[in-house]
Parts: sequence; structure tokens; C-alpha cells
Amino acid sequence: MARSRGGGNRRPTNWARNITFGADRIETPTSLEQLQELVSRCDRVRALGSGHSFSDIADTPGVLVSLAGLPQRVEIDAEQSTATVSAGIRYTELCQRLHANGYALHNLGSLPHISVAGSCATATHGSGDSNGNLATAVSAIEMVTADGSLVTLSRTADGDLFDGVVVGLGSLGIVTSLTLDAQPAFDVRQCVYERLSFDALLECTDDIFAGGYSVSVFTDWRSYQVNQVWVKRRTDDPRDPAATFLGATPADAARHPVPGMPADSCTEQLGVPGPWYERLPHFRPDFTPSSGRELQSEYLVPRRHAVDALDAMRRIGHRVAPVLQISELRTVASDRLWMSPSYRRDVLGIHFTWVDDMDVVLPVIGLVEEALAPFDPAPHWGKLSTIPADVVRTLYVRLGDFQDLVRRHDPDRKFRNAFVARYFLEDP
Repeated sequence: MARSRGGGNRRPTNWARNITFGADRIETPTSLEQLQELVSRCDRVRALGSGHSFSDIADTPGVLVSLAGLPQRVEIDAEQSTATVSAGIRYTELCQRLHANGYALHNLGSLPHISVAGSCATATHGSGDSNGNLATAVSAIEMVTADGSLVTLSRTADGDLFDGVVVGLGSLGIVTSLTLDAQPAFDVRQCVYERLSFDALLECTDDIFAGGYSVSVFTDWRSYQVNQVWVKRRTDDPRDPAATFLGATPADAARHPVPGMPADSCTEQLGVPGPWYERLPHFRPDFTPSSGRELQSEYLVPRRHAVDALDAMRRIGHRVAPVLQISELRTVASDRLWMSPSYRRDVLGIHFTWVDDMDVVLPVIGLVEEALAPFDPAPHWGKLSTIPADVVRTLYVRLGDFQDLVRRHDPDRKFRNAFVARYFLEDP
């Protein structure tokens, strides 16, 4: 969420407080009609999600719009196995509603506190060899366009064009609802394994990430062992959660990904079965994660480069560790979404949770990017990165098509901001 640094007229910031929004004001319409009227009369406007982005993707010199005031909507179509949901709803509320009706989503991020529209617009991803990012569940989008009109686009009606709209990065309009593919609800067991050697990680990378429905490897890059491997398996998976995991042993108590932190905020472990939405995220919805005392960056590299990229990171681990809280490794399946870092390529995500000190973190981010440069790393759109925009552009083969899409939907540059100008359309 947007938050103020204090009283008075101080400008609001993002959750991590590394971005101070330059918007004139934040508006919270309470009806669709109010939103349409607001968009139609604004010169510059952007949607504000839950504020969990560490980049300036949401900022605008005009008006920020929060969708939190719009009526919450979850409409399940049992015949189509879909759920149409309000854009501002957070996964924690949505998942409870879906599960109560016997449905699940295919994938979730590590935090359930984030908004659905913001997560999909930035290709936020979750984990799993066979799991596409959260946006791959989107089958239809309703949004308010620059003139205040309400339009609906769908996978069925709009085909390839729809693949350009889903990860829209806030550049095409204000999304008001999304229709998501659903599946029957399922249960998951979550186990944490410790003392996996780094050599085993490099030698058995594919086996490790194939070890569950969703697998995350946590490392501080300090030693010859990774800290933890979090393995989430559906309860119909016959593998024994009590067995060793490629030489790693099951933890004897619940663990937090960051060494020394209490595990109270984490979802239940130790192989206890539970609903999908209470196991796929790492953190419980009733805890505020970290209270914003961190910075984050992440790079998605093609799976074919995974071992070499991890080896390159190990070689600079002694430089990274002093300003790092923890690093997470996770896989994402390829997709067809034009501006997704997983477009037409399976990827390994190398995620960094840094200490909350931009001055000491930024030089190390540059060092990480230099080490990963040979492996075509795509930065997560909502995280910190210093990779030059002209290099990022080369990673997106449908960039020209997306640029045309943005110009067509936003001819008056209403939704444009510094982020859009930097990465897609050089003229601000």
C-alpha cells in the first residue's frame, strides 16, 4: 500500500519506502463510474496496487488511483472453471473465497498480501517447473481506457493481441477486473530441508527443482551449503516427505527463510497437509512481512544457463553476502505473454532480499548484473535493477508489437510515466 513517511504534507511512499511517489494526489473512487470519469478528465494517471513494487513502475506526475475502494467482486463460473475478480482484491481474500467454493489457482507468489491486478501486470511469478507466472491464469481483462471507456479483452476473442495486453505494466489503461482460470482445490505438504551442498545444487539442479509442485532454494552465498530447500508437494504426490532430499535432511522445526528470524510469520511446514493457499505462499496473510525493512531485486535467466549462472554467483558470493538478507532460487515455466520475462523460455529466478540501505546495495546490484550479463538476465519489472534500458529491450522479441499496442491504446500519453518512457517509448 502507499504510505506516508510521517504527518503533514509529506508525499506517500511504496511499501519499502525506497520510492517516494511524485503524484499530485491519490484518488480512491468507490464506483466504476467515478473511476471512468476520473480517468477521462486526468492528463496523467496510473493505477496503484498494493505498493509492493520496488521500482518506479507505478509512479506518475499526475494522479495515482487506488482501486481499494471499488466493490470487491468474486464471481465463479463453474461451467467454464473461471473466477472473475475485482482488480484491487488481494490474493489472501481471493484464495479464501475460491477455496470455500472448491476451487484453486495454479500458482501463488511467496506473499499473499499483493493485489491480483498489480501482480499480473508485472508478471509476478511464484514457483514451479510446470507453473507459469500468475498472469498466465488470466483469460479476460476489463479496463478503463484513456477516454474513460470500459473495454473487455479475452484470450478467446483477441488471441495473440491478448497476450500483449495481460502483462500490460500499467500502460494500456486502468484494469478493473480479471477473469482467472481455476481448478479443483487441492492440498499441499510443505517440508524444509537443510544442509544441501552447493555442489549438489550445481550437479542436480533439474532434479532439485523437479522435487515438488513448487520448490525454492534459499542461500546466503556464504558457504559450500545452501541454507534451506523448501519443497511443496501436492498430497497426491507419493514421495516420502520424511526422506532425505539429495543429501539434505528434513528440518526438525519450522524455519524462516532469513537466518535467525522467528518462523511465526511463515506458512506451516513439517509435512502437515493443508489447503493450497495456506502452503504455496511462504508467508501467512495475518502477518505483515518485514514491515518494509528491505530492498529487493530479481533476475530471470533461461534454464539452459541455470548452472553457469549459479556458478557465477557463487564466485562473487563473498561480495554479495555482507549486504544480503537472503537469496531465493525458483523456477518458472515458459509462457506466451509478450512482456513476460518467461516469454517462450523456461527460466530460473535468482532473487535477492537486501538490507535496507540503498547506498551499499546499489553497487552490489551492479556487480550481480555484471556477473549474470552473459546469461541474458531479465530483471523483474517490480524490482530494483540498474541494467541499461537498451539492454533490457533486446530481451523482448515482441517489444515492437507492445510499443504499437501502447501507442494505440494511449495516444495522448495519459498512462505514460518515466518507467514506460525509459523501457518502451523513449519519448516521455
